[in-house]
Amino acid sequence: MRNDPTGRALRLLSLLQTHRFWQCHELAARLEVTERTVRRDVDRLRELGYPIDSTSGQYGGYRLATGAHVPPLIVDDDEAVAIAVGLGYAAAAAIEGMEETSLRALTKIESLLPHRLRRRVSALHSSVTPMRRTADDDIVDPCALSAFAAACRDLEHVRFDYRRGDGGESRRIVEPHGLVTAGRRWYLVAWDRDRGGWRTFRLDRIREVRPAGGHFEPRAIPGGDAATFVANTLGSTRRPQEATLRVRSTFAELAGVLRWIDHTPIEVAADYCLLLIRGEDLGRLAMTVARLALTAPVTVVEPAELANIVARLTTHLEENT
Repeated sequence: MRNDPTGRALRLLSLLQTHRFWQCHELAARLEVTERTVRRDVDRLRELGYPIDSTSGQYGGYRLATGAHVPPLIVDDDEAVAIAVGLGYAAAAAIEGMEETSLRALTKIESLLPHRLRRRVSALHSSVTPMRRTADDDIVDPCALSAFAAACRDLEHVRFDYRRGDGGESRRIVEPHGLVTAGRRWYLVAWDRDRGGWRTFRLDRIREVRPAGGHFEPRAIPGGDAATFVANTLGSTRRPQEATLRVRSTFAELAGVLRWIDHTPIEVAADYCLLLIRGEDLGRLAMTVARLALTAPVTVVEPAELANIVARLTTHLEENT
């Protein structure tokens, strides 16, 4: 690698793509070359179109900057599989225009994957089936999504028409604080000015988004953040199926993933925790197990039916690796 300029440049690019600032001597140590060689490799990457910022002096170094176009990316095996799987689910997202774009990108990615990685991606796609939409009117307008994201960032009032769950129509003026995605649904968490309280709005029911003029001061969202607020709001969904899991991790390390899982801790130890999880059916519980398994090893204690489903899924993945 040290004597191969192309391989060394790819390794350098992989380090720079973390978007942290690297001092020149750090890069030289990682690549096992001189700082002069690092500077030559940086120049080579710049010639290929990669925007790399640099600072001079004793503590000078390099950082990959944001450019005017997307240069080629370097990813490892796991990252490539994650991108392909993510694009597959994005193709089923309830955002207008996302399906075709995601499928085009997925086709490009899969055509470049080596056979062993294509088999892993194929196994995941064949074993997991997203639930189909039951209606054609649950599509989110990407322009509305962008407008709300900008309003949340800039703390600007927004006006829109809203269709309630009972079919009634209303007009709202809100202070948007956050966007949350839960499954195929997108939600806006906002302070409703006319009703004087926090509300959760489904984006697929929103029409005619437009600025209402003026800025607002940020408020503290109940529960701490928008995701927790939506999770609490949706918590009333009936989830009759239960399972007990043993996860080889501390409870604190699972906090990020558990925020979206209906669960109750049964036993919490220094190196594992026992959890009771709930879901609408065994299929959704299996997806919950897979989600937790991305963080730590998971064992299904009960029911046996769920353990069998997870075992079959694991076998399929191993056969296609």
